[in-house]
Amino acid sequence: MPAQPAMPTGFRKWIVVVTAISAAIIELIDTSIVNVGLTDIAGNLGVTIEDVSWVVTAYAIANVIVIPMTGFLQRYFGRKNYYIGSIILFTIASYGCGFADSLWTLVAFRFLQGVGGGALLSTSQGLMFDAFPPSQRPVASALFGMGIVLGPTLGPTLGGYIIDNYHWSWMFYINVPIGIAAAFLSSAYIDKKPDEININRKAIHIDQLGILLLAVGIGSLQYVLERGEADDWFDDNVIKWLTVITAISLPLFVWWELRGTKEPVVDLRALKNRNLTVGSLLMVIVGYGLFTSVLLYPLFAQRIVGLTATQTGQLLIPGGLVTLPMFALVGRLLAKGMSPRVAVIIGYVAFATFCFVMSTYNMDTPNKLFIYALIVRGIGLAFVNVPLINQSVSTLEPRQLPTGIAIVNMMRQVGGAFGVAITNTYVTQRTAVHRGDLVSNLQPGDMLTTERLNAMTQALAAKGINAFDAVTGAYKNMDLIISRQALMLSYLDTFKLAGLFFVVSFPLLFLLKNKKMDAAAAKAVADAAH
Repeated sequence: MPAQPAMPTGFRKWIVVVTAISAAIIELIDTSIVNVGLTDIAGNLGVTIEDVSWVVTAYAIANVIVIPMTGFLQRYFGRKNYYIGSIILFTIASYGCGFADSLWTLVAFRFLQGVGGGALLSTSQGLMFDAFPPSQRPVASALFGMGIVLGPTLGPTLGGYIIDNYHWSWMFYINVPIGIAAAFLSSAYIDKKPDEININRKAIHIDQLGILLLAVGIGSLQYVLERGEADDWFDDNVIKWLTVITAISLPLFVWWELRGTKEPVVDLRALKNRNLTVGSLLMVIVGYGLFTSVLLYPLFAQRIVGLTATQTGQLLIPGGLVTLPMFALVGRLLAKGMSPRVAVIIGYVAFATFCFVMSTYNMDTPNKLFIYALIVRGIGLAFVNVPLINQSVSTLEPRQLPTGIAIVNMMRQVGGAFGVAITNTYVTQRTAVHRGDLVSNLQPGDMLTTERLNAMTQALAAKGINAFDAVTGAYKNMDLIISRQALMLSYLDTFKLAGLFFVVSFPLLFLLKNKKMDAAAAKAVADAAH
């Protein structure tokens, strides 16, 4: 085996740690930061909300395509070169997003941003592992886990502050100085591994068909999940055709990677390992819960409770402050021998509790109760992320670890896409059901309904509105009240559904082999993890 580069120490070590975490955080922030600014972007560019949602879709499609190919791309270009190149691409694309003056220019740069960002997550994880000795790698996982959770959490907070105080383009410009600093520090302080110094690219087989099938299949699936609800699912011809393409290309990709080539771009044989398969399924649920909560909470806080974007973000801060030390605590507990399965169980229970508690809130819920619920969510994510990632790859052979880590990261993103698709569809359906139920209770001649309408009519008349317009306004106000109530009930149902996903998948935890990450296994992960 070739000698490994010297492990960074002292100041150099913490420069690598800060660089890796920062790169991972800005990548994940950009998965959610634009969500709170879509209305402003649409208005500024003169397009509809449906059209501007491509800003989110393009990034997600590029991201989920690149992540599983990260292992191959690092072998081909070398980890350091690929990492720095991805940071540069992400930074340039971020600047392009900021100055874009048309929708499709913005969408094109968002796609490029997603291509660059796809490498940052997995590669940063490998750099973190390389900066710590084997005995401290659970702590490295904990530090990296903070970035995984803080990114999607900080996104809406930061986005809300920018939208309320600055132009939407600053949601992208803020990446530029961070990206420049990360590229410079990576070039100066990250060492190449021996096998990166003289790469013989001619000897590396490029699985062209595998890459094509993966890009087409995963890209089509992501499009269907992201755009399905907005485009009325199978009433839209594009959704129909892309569903067919997904159903054909993904099975072909699996067959080709297992049978058709000796050097696959993604070694799916690793999925024969029970821990990786079960861990990947559980990671889908975690991704679903993480992205669903990031989507639902701001909508509930702003559309139902009436908070501003800034206030909505501020309520996330206490949970984030509690989550940071929790990740460090989990890392220390794992390093001292805590059963990873026990940690994941604690995280699962905490996250399910968050979902069920949120399903009991209403438009009069005080802010402090949101803070308590978000703290419980943060604890859950701290306990579930690090141990589950470690357990998913803990029983793999060293040569399979790059593929294992890429699959786990991809499944979290796919779980998030499923979460967004399910949430949007379920909210729409349940809103219609609840509205019908509420309207059915408003019978002509009903005393309470009549009293409420009369009170609203009189209130409008007292403001100087003529009698006819006051009656019309009262009925419109009643309609708005019903719509808001129906929407609130649909959000509560969706939180409850998310909790049920955690409950139903809970037995899968007991299929994981409860193998602790010993020093040798942790070192193997570090050597192979992107």
